[in-house]
This record gives sequence, C-alpha cells and structure tokens, in this order.
Amino acid sequence: MAGRINDDDVKAVRDAVPIDAVVSEYLQLRNAGGGNLKGLCPFHDEKSPSFQVSPSKGLFHCFGCQEGGDTIAFVMKIDHLSFSETVERLAAKAGITLRYEEGGYNPGHQRGERIRLVEAHKAATQFYIDQLDSPEAEIGRKFLAERGFDQAAAAHFGVGYSPAGWDHLTRFLRGKGFSDKELIVSGLSQDGRRGPIDRFRGRLMWPIRDVGGEVVGFGARKLRDDDNGPKYLNTPETPIYKKSQVLYGIDLAKKDIAKVSRAVVVEGYTDVMACHLAGVTTAIATCGTAFGGDHIKILRRLLMDNGSARVIFTFDGDAAGQKAALRAFEDDQKFAAETYIAIAPDGMDPCDLRLAKGDAAVAELAEPRTPLFEFALRQIVKRYDLESPAGQAAALDEAAPIVAKLKNLSVQHRVAVQLAGLVGFLDTQFVVRRVAQIAQWQRAGGGGKGPAQQPSRQRTYDTPGPSAATSGPALNLRSPAHRTERELLKLALQRPELVSPAFDAYGIDEFTAPPYAAVRQCVQDAGGATGAPSDYLSAVREAAPNDSVRALVTELAVETIFAKAVDEAYAGDQLVTVRLRAVDRRIRDVQGTLARLGAHGDPEQLSAVQNELWVLTQYGQSLRNNGAAAL
Repeated sequence: MAGRINDDDVKAVRDAVPIDAVVSEYLQLRNAGGGNLKGLCPFHDEKSPSFQVSPSKGLFHCFGCQEGGDTIAFVMKIDHLSFSETVERLAAKAGITLRYEEGGYNPGHQRGERIRLVEAHKAATQFYIDQLDSPEAEIGRKFLAERGFDQAAAAHFGVGYSPAGWDHLTRFLRGKGFSDKELIVSGLSQDGRRGPIDRFRGRLMWPIRDVGGEVVGFGARKLRDDDNGPKYLNTPETPIYKKSQVLYGIDLAKKDIAKVSRAVVVEGYTDVMACHLAGVTTAIATCGTAFGGDHIKILRRLLMDNGSARVIFTFDGDAAGQKAALRAFEDDQKFAAETYIAIAPDGMDPCDLRLAKGDAAVAELAEPRTPLFEFALRQIVKRYDLESPAGQAAALDEAAPIVAKLKNLSVQHRVAVQLAGLVGFLDTQFVVRRVAQIAQWQRAGGGGKGPAQQPSRQRTYDTPGPSAATSGPALNLRSPAHRTERELLKLALQRPELVSPAFDAYGIDEFTAPPYAAVRQCVQDAGGATGAPSDYLSAVREAAPNDSVRALVTELAVETIFAKAVDEAYAGDQLVTVRLRAVDRRIRDVQGTLARLGAHGDPEQLSAVQNELWVLTQYGQSLRNNGAAAL
C-alpha cells in the first residue's frame, strides 16, 4: 500500500491549481459579484445557477444541493476519485512531485485505478499517433486525405492508427508497466486464447476525451474489406468510459460553446473535424449512441441556459438521421436553450459538404434554420393522409400531446398555431384549445394523450341502431346539415320525381351523418331515384345491409316532410343546400392543403391545388346565385 501523501505537498497542490480554472473545465462560470463566480450546479439539475465559486478562498458551494469544498473536493466529487487519486491527478497537472510519508513510491502499484486507466489511454494515444506514420498506415492516411484532412488536421485531433497485428499495443503497454488486468479493464485489450490481444487492429483511431481533456476511450474506423467487424468500433463500457456521458470533441469545443452560447451536434468524428476546420468550433458528436439526457447535462452546464443559447443538430437527411432527430426532440424540453435542426442539400453530412462545397457551406449549415420542434412535427404529420379529415384528425391526435409538453406557454401557443397549418386545420383556435387541454391534463398527472372527448350535450336523435352499424357521430337534430340531409332523403324516398335526376349524381360523402350516407347507398344500390318503379321502396329496403339501416329507411319513408308546399322549389332548396355544404367542406380541405404546402411546395402540385380551389369557389358562387339551375 502507498503511504500517506505529505501534508505540505497536498497544500502545495491545492494552492497551485486555481479552483476556478478546474471548475471551468466542466461548466461555464460567470460573474456573481463580490469576486465570486456562478454557474449551473454539476451535481444536481437546476434551472438557474445556484453554484458559486470563490477564487480568493479556493472554495465552491451550491446553495441548491449544499455540496461544497475546495478544489480537491470538487474533483473527487465530479470524477468519482479517491482523495489520493485526486491529489495525484492535480499534482501531475501542476508539475508537482509528491512525497509519501511511508517511503518509496511505486507508480505501477500505488496509483488509483482511474488514474492508471487514464494513463494507459494516454500512452495508447501516443502509440497510435506514432503508428499513423508507418508504411502500414498508408490506407489510413489515404482515408483522411480523401476526406480533406491533412497531417496537421490529424495531429490537431490526435488521430492515430492501430496496427493490424494481434498484440502490438498490448506488448507496448506491458513494457510501460501496465498489468494484463489493467489492459483488459481499460478496454484497450481483450481476452484471447493465449492471453490479452489488442481490441483495435488495423483501424483509424480517434481518442475520445472527457470534459477535462483526459482520454477515456477510442473510436475506431474500419479501413479494409477483410475486416469483419462493424464500420465503427468504440471502447466498451469501462470504469472511465460511459458512452452516454461523453461527447467527442467536447474538450476542444467547450470554451467556444461557453463563449458564444451555441453548440452544434453532428453524428460522427469526421463531421466534428470538418466543422472545426471550417470554423464551426462548437461542434461535438455522440460516440456510438443516441443523444440523450446525460449529454444534455454536459451541454447545459456549458451553455448555462441563458436566453440566447442555441443547440443545432445536423443529423443526416436519411431515415436514420430523421429517427435520431426525433429521439433528440423527445429530450428537447430538458434544454432551456432553443434547439434547431439543419440538413444539408442532398442529405450530405458536414464532412461530405465540406468536400463538395467548401468551408463556407459548412458554416452556413450550422446556422439556426428550422426549429427542432417544427422538424419533428413535420416528420409526424407526413405519415398521415392529410387530404382526408380522418388523416388530419389522426395526425393531430399524435402531434398535439407533443406540443402540449412545451413548458413555455407562449411558445406552446405559437407551435400549436403552426401545427394547425401543418395539419391543414383552418380553425387554429380549435388546435390551440386542444393542446392547452392536453397540457392541463398532463400537468394533473393524467399522462397519455389527454382526456377523452366528452359526449355532446345537445339533444341527439338516436336511430334504432344505424349509428352502431356505421361509424360516426349520432344524428343531431340541432345540426342544420343533418336536418337538410334528412329532408333530402325523405324527398328521395317519398317524392323521388322531385329530386331526380340531380339526386342520383350526389356522392355518398355528401351526407355527413354516416346513417344517412348508408341510406343514400341503399338508394343507389336499388337503381337510383330516377324513374322509380312502383316497388321502389321495397327495393331500397332490400338493399339495406342490416336491420338497423332498413329500419331507418322505413322511418324516413313515412316521416312527414316539413314543408308547407312539397314542390320542386322546396326540393331544389334541399338539393342546393346539401351540395353547397359539400362544396364548402371541400374548399376548406383544399385551403388546408394550401396552408400545409406553403409557399415552398412543389410548383405543379401548388398549381393543381390552386386551380381546384378556383373551380370550387366559382361553382359555390354559382350555386348561391342560381340555385338548382346550377346543379
């Protein structure tokens, strides 16, 4: 066992490493007044900064979770190190040689596990960098060159090469005093039939660093066709590497992220390189996993959730990239920053875009464009047939609960209005009210998609079963549309000569109540109302699909027609009213389609929709002006 570190050396380490410099490696600090600094606490989630640092006293304290202490206590807590490991780490950073009270110091056995694993990765990083100059690594250098990365770029990001042999790195690290157990635990080696062998062989190597700049893992890119492994192979989960808690490039990007309150999230190592070389020095990437809650915590501490903070996702335009964007949107509300998505022309990633169009195109891509919520909603609603009312309703049912999760009420209202346009609802206030209703339900702990729609309190006309046999709402005698449709059907059954031949040209969908649509279908199946034979009613009843519809046919055939004079003028009024309502419904649908297409839709499709709208408008006006003569 190692002896106790000399007290004077511990004090020297504490004095030599300013606490604000250490804390700033993990979170953004701003002036708090009185010589103190403040930031978002890294030890608990909070909306406003309650974590304060006093450089003059060398202390930190969080007024939210009550964590506090000196530089050593901070590093112990945030990196999960022992006291000795922390002092050794800070001493190495300050260039201080430590003395131990009980004599000799054997670095191979007396240092803590985390420090040993980090040192193994540091040695491996330099080994891989040196190997990139070897003749065998020509294929790796060619890979980099083809993607626009020269030797200086590789050196800046520490890119290296792992030899194709079985145990080159393993033997190298053994020579540095690392045990086989340490090599296996670190993830740099793996068990072979005759002992440890290299995990990474014949690949390009990217060192993955934590926020503090320590190498904790690697990302390895396949180069040869005879390599049967995955395209990218990452370090497995180890005591120092948790893929959900690391962001590639964060060590290089953190200062600029804090400075400009902006982070650009890309998908791969070469994308990070391309962005940084193009001047987008706030770019970072996840390491073989989806962007999630732990990644957000890292960025929030750097962005400090101020009102101008921006996070831009540049996922690929393919299906996998869209899926990744939707996953990111699920965690969107954990940010106080505004989130955006940028997809390059032709779905190119930043690396390809830089090759094709240069640095300026990459910088342009990283500018905030489409809000992430808008992209996510578009991805949801495009799965539905928005030309049909049922499709619009289904799209709203899926999208509204997502909008309801937006905590800022003004933003929620604005997005709800935008959702109405995306789905094609002209009544934007209906969508706004629906979203607000679901949000209230969610806050009350109801979860899900919100409360079920309450039954109408209007007096309804319950037919003896048709509404059960056909989908749709119950017949409502207060509905002008239902009343007119009912009158027209009574005329078609009792006085078919008054509504013929126009009635037979009416579509089933012109009757909005499903039971009435079923009766209209019966008339059609019986041969129509034109030239009705003596057994006309019997034929219509026999055409009914079930007893419920048959009973409604009988009911309509005997019910009194509500008119002082049952003549052609009255019949014409009912025909015109039913048709005009159908035309107006279609006009609203087409207007919804136009709203959804917007100004940037396909020109041919826009032209066709606009032409249909013009024809419908003219026809509706003719019906209003000329009545039955326009049928």
